[in-house]
Amino acid sequence: MSAELHAEAVHNPDGPPHESFEVEPPYEPDVAAVEALEKFDDRFLDRELSWLRFNERVLELAEDPDLPLLERARFLAIFASNLDEFFMVRVAGLKRRIAAGLAVRAASGLMPREVLDRIWETAGALSARHARVFGEAIVPELAEQNIELLRWNDLTPDEQRTCKKLFKERIFPVLTPLAVDPAHPFPYISGLSLNLAVVLRNPKSGKDHFARVKVPPIFSRFVPVGNQRFVPLEDVIAEHLKKLFPGMEIVEVHTFRVTRNEDLEVEEDDAENLLAALEKELLRRRFGPPVRLEVEESISDAVLELLVSELGVSDAEVFRLPGPLDLRGLHGIADLDRQELKYDAFVPTTHHRLADVETAKPVDVFKAARRHDVLLHHPYDSFATSVQRFLEQAAADRHVLAIKQTLYRTSGDSPIIDALIDAAEAGKQVLVIVEIKARFDEEANIRWARKLEQAGCHVVYGLVGLKTHCKLAMVVREEPDGIRRYTHIGTGNYNPKTSRMYEDLGLITTNERIGEDVAHLFNNLSGWSRNASYDQLLVAPDSVRTGLVERINREIAHHRAGRPARIRIKANSVVDEAVIDALYLASQEGVPVELLVRGICALRPGVPGLSEQVRVRSILGRFLEHSRVFDFENGGEPEAWIGSADMMHRNLDRRVEVLVRMPGASTVGPVRELLDLAFAEDTRAWELDAEGVWTRNAGTVDLQTALIEQQRRRRAQV
Repeated sequence: MSAELHAEAVHNPDGPPHESFEVEPPYEPDVAAVEALEKFDDRFLDRELSWLRFNERVLELAEDPDLPLLERARFLAIFASNLDEFFMVRVAGLKRRIAAGLAVRAASGLMPREVLDRIWETAGALSARHARVFGEAIVPELAEQNIELLRWNDLTPDEQRTCKKLFKERIFPVLTPLAVDPAHPFPYISGLSLNLAVVLRNPKSGKDHFARVKVPPIFSRFVPVGNQRFVPLEDVIAEHLKKLFPGMEIVEVHTFRVTRNEDLEVEEDDAENLLAALEKELLRRRFGPPVRLEVEESISDAVLELLVSELGVSDAEVFRLPGPLDLRGLHGIADLDRQELKYDAFVPTTHHRLADVETAKPVDVFKAARRHDVLLHHPYDSFATSVQRFLEQAAADRHVLAIKQTLYRTSGDSPIIDALIDAAEAGKQVLVIVEIKARFDEEANIRWARKLEQAGCHVVYGLVGLKTHCKLAMVVREEPDGIRRYTHIGTGNYNPKTSRMYEDLGLITTNERIGEDVAHLFNNLSGWSRNASYDQLLVAPDSVRTGLVERINREIAHHRAGRPARIRIKANSVVDEAVIDALYLASQEGVPVELLVRGICALRPGVPGLSEQVRVRSILGRFLEHSRVFDFENGGEPEAWIGSADMMHRNLDRRVEVLVRMPGASTVGPVRELLDLAFAEDTRAWELDAEGVWTRNAGTVDLQTALIEQQRRRRAQV
């Protein structure tokens, strides 16, 4: 036996972890410690402004000349989409609270009106910077690579004739001009739609009129005219407006775009009517009040005044920008077949513990899971040959009795849905907890819920008042030695498409203690059981916050006793004040704390007397860092957890979230190695300072590139 295998066997990697000591007495912060902490009344950064700083980091990727050009164009599109959602949800929520008189001071010490004012200022500056990067950097550099984004006057006569034909045959039949006059009130402008504000003149009366033309979203945002040359769709429409308004003079044409409140509010007192209530609320979403008006900077004062008046927006909510507006359409440019201008191709590989048993037949996930726990790291490990195969195999296996799964978001043509339907049609018991309130996926999830019900699946919509956000799948299989549970717990959605772009972790295990916990949790979600106690899980809203704070306090006790102590957390957002305060206390006691936060961070690192031991960094790249990891040194016997919960109020109080303790050294080790690499001094990242400013370090190692290379080396060794 090799030394590596011997060490693995000694540590019993797939058995339950053991604890060789108890910390006595456990650390509990006293009143004096809490009062000393609360003297730092500015110890929390504002969450909304922190989010804007996250999107600024996305914009910095678009500005980075070392990244492939089309990937930089994609980051511009991502920035635009991110900012749209921020206004639709966060800004809309702030305005709603102010209007309802619920404007309480935030943990940062700012009142909602102060936060809004800072949002307008910061978002306005970032939007202008975004437009400059597009016009002054990306467009010229694309042109150097013979990809040209042009305006109408830049087209050749032949290209203009091509556009004229396209307009006549395809675009014109779709357009609906809407006049504004005493008989035609100002039309409703749907959220995120691109529109033309047209001023017309009647040559007989000399009177001016206003009309609105919606740019159809069913066509490509940038119209190809050949040889990788493109023109904005609104330019083509604007040039042919006489076809829409024959006999009228076109005086002015300006592009504008409205963002509306699109967050949902659903009363859940009657769970039976939740589906119907949500469908009704989705119709209302289209009519939410405006929260932002984007206009091209060339717009005339008179037209802008009309739009502001009719839409009911304030001057602060108006963003005057260089055209073209709505750069989400750059996704289409980034998708061009120019591989030399993109990241090197990467194909996920089958996890080595699943590849061990791979033959000419598909992977036998059950056989592999009986041998070892399998810790998956997507997108480096293939989702298709692991999680998807796990569920497809379960659906086809005659020994499988039942499948239970949560679904939060999935893809439009999901093989996961197909597998569950196949299982139900084969007579297996199938329970699916569908979260139909997953923001902006509500309509899709309603469709899948109905489809699953029609196939004979037991479909449950979770618990009243809580979103079911946890990522769980359990297969119950009859085997020669009795019933065995196979469990998958992950940090990401059961979505084959996003699994290729989102970085996530997942555990496939036959660990009996974990299986027992997951079985109890499914009973809680589908029945009347309210068991809130679990052995190997932390489950929100009952125990995630308290469980993490207990473990942070345990690290303090270890440190006081002279044992190894350290806390490392990887999350999308860290906002929850109770968790942050516990981390501050750990820092004050001398416990090293390292946070890897993709998005929002309300903790201030490096404040003298408060957080000198805390280090916060952020990593963004080709994959969206999405996994949540909690690693504790635990006096020399490391303990690691993964799961669905971020450190935010909504996750800890208003969602069903699950963290699972890694069941042995073979799963704890890789999690800690991932964090070792992420926090290494030479790993490229943004570092957060005490003032809330993020600065990119001089690291030379790209985390995601290093993990791709690591995966390729593993594949070569198999």
